[in-house]
Amino acid sequence: MSSSAADRRVMLVVGWTRILVAVAVVGVLLLTFAGRVAVGDDNPFDYFGYFTNQTSLLTSGVLIATGALMVSGRPAPRWLTSARAVAVACLIVVAAVYNVLVPGTGSAPPWVSAILHVFFPLFVLVDWLIVGDRRPVPWGTLWIVLPYPLAWLTVVLIRGATDGWVPYGFLLPERGVVSLAGHSIGILLALVVAGALAWAGSRAPGVVLRAVPTRD
Repeated sequence: MSSSAADRRVMLVVGWTRILVAVAVVGVLLLTFAGRVAVGDDNPFDYFGYFTNQTSLLTSGVLIATGALMVSGRPAPRWLTSARAVAVACLIVVAAVYNVLVPGTGSAPPWVSAILHVFFPLFVLVDWLIVGDRRPVPWGTLWIVLPYPLAWLTVVLIRGATDGWVPYGFLLPERGVVSLAGHSIGILLALVVAGALAWAGSRAPGVVLRAVPTRD
């Protein structure tokens, strides 16, 4: 990394911004969950079974890790950069589905939905595009965008077939095999497309901290 004082100041600002935004999002998730507990809906597996909530929590962890490394002046390892790329892809889908396909739905307060479906995905995407603290993610690794959503989808479908709980109506077992298969394939295809956008975005030179290397 550059040793100039100006770059160091930028690194501190970017690093602490990532940490503070991520901590704030975790706080929003926990506050919202506490509200559900207060009315008797205290199952964390249901609350964090929503792709938005689960992905926001995991992405916050990734941002805190990369922010802490930047504050300490250390480059991020390649696996962490890849994890950020997956997080960007997942949040692109979260934002697109909520704001384009099913706007205004859900039981969360409007301000919570705005944070999780608009502000946070936008922050993560802009951060990914303009801060050059990552090398291009190899196209040959695009497949890594799928394991996490596949695991989430598998658990949801199993729960739907056993205890009857699903986070979204289009995944209800009574919709039938054809509907479930179609929606599942659609979700995964959307993630691949979003992943391609994230992978392409990793090739942007960055507006700040250009060409900052990552650790092997």
